[in-house]
Amino acid sequence: MHGVWLGHPLHPAMVQVPVGAWVSAGVLDLMPGQRRAATTLVGVGTVTAVPAAVAGLNDWAALAPEQRRVGLVHAAANVVGVTLYAGSLAARLAGRHGAGRTLGFLGLAAVSGGAYLGGHLAYKQAAQVNHGVTEMHRLPEDWRPVADLDQIPEGSLVRRTVEDVDLVVYRDGSDVTVLLDRCSHLAGPLSEGEVTKLDGHVCVVCPWHGSTFRLDNGQVVHGPAASDQQVLPARVLDGVLEARLP
Repeated sequence: MHGVWLGHPLHPAMVQVPVGAWVSAGVLDLMPGQRRAATTLVGVGTVTAVPAAVAGLNDWAALAPEQRRVGLVHAAANVVGVTLYAGSLAARLAGRHGAGRTLGFLGLAAVSGGAYLGGHLAYKQAAQVNHGVTEMHRLPEDWRPVADLDQIPEGSLVRRTVEDVDLVVYRDGSDVTVLLDRCSHLAGPLSEGEVTKLDGHVCVVCPWHGSTFRLDNGQVVHGPAASDQQVLPARVLDGVLEARLP
């Protein structure tokens, strides 16, 4: 439900259906002769809001405390909105279309407030965004030395810094992987995480929330992270490990 299989958080994608249906119903409620279509859209929005809410609750459980507080208000506003829309649907099906429209517009006001708080979570508090992207943009485009290869022990996570950007290095024989150190979920230090093996692949587990990434290609295996961890191109030149921007 975190959206690992999709490559980004699932909740923001799922809410487009109920929100789109409700907004469209509101427009049709302002037009004559559209009662049946508006009722159908209110029903579609109300039904599809349930799985979207489940996905949102799953994301909320892995947020930081200050993000959770805003998330609670976001959820409360949406619960009020869904309740109003459920009442609107019931009124419309009972033939009380005037009451249904009123409840629908009240529901639209509530979910609009909830949507604003959802945007605040994403854009102001960076909830469920890829926290490694900003780090990647600070890296130089040309090759830069990371460490002498003989200083990188095999089978261990080693933190190194290039241009004030923390990287995590993992060596397995002649194979060396360089990833951004900040976890894509909430910027946890992967270099302090645990190395484990899943389905035959060596992985790193973030020490903060347990997001798990393959160490050979950065692919996310388990959430709450929904985005892969960025792997940097690496090479060994004269015994020195170098990396650069992808």
